[in-house]
Amino acid sequence: QVQLVESGGGLVQPGGSLGLSCAASGSIFSIDTMGWYRQAPGKERELVASITRGGSTNYADSVKGRFTISRDNAKNTVYLQMNSLKPEDTAVYYCNADLLAVDYRAYRSWGRGTQVTVSS
Repeated sequence: QVQLVESGGGLVQPGGSLGLSCAASGSIFSIDTMGWYRQAPGKERELVASITRGGSTNYADSVKGRFTISRDNAKNTVYLQMNSLKPEDTAVYYCNADLLAVDYRAYRSWGRGTQVTVSS
C-alpha cells in the first residue's frame, strides 16, 4: 500500500546536471531516513546518498561535492541534485525510504528505479 515513485532520469552530457525526485505515498505513518542507491550493469547496488528526517546527510565518496540530497517532509519527497555528471555515474537510480506504515510496522520501501545515462 506504500509506493515510491522516482522521476527525473534521462540522458545528459558529461558535465551536465540532472535532478531526481521521489515521492512516497500510501498508508504512511512516518518516514525516518530516505536515500538514493544506484546500480550499474555488472555491479552491485550502492548507496549514493541518504538523509535523515532531521536533515543529516551522508554521501558516497564518489559523489561528494557534486550531488546534493534534500527532502520535503511535508510532501514525503526526497530529491537528488546531480551536477558535474560523469559517464561513471550512469546507472539505474533507486529511491529508498525507511518508514512506519499506519499499522506501525517498519518497512524499507524501494522505488522501481529511474535510468540516468551520462554520455556524449
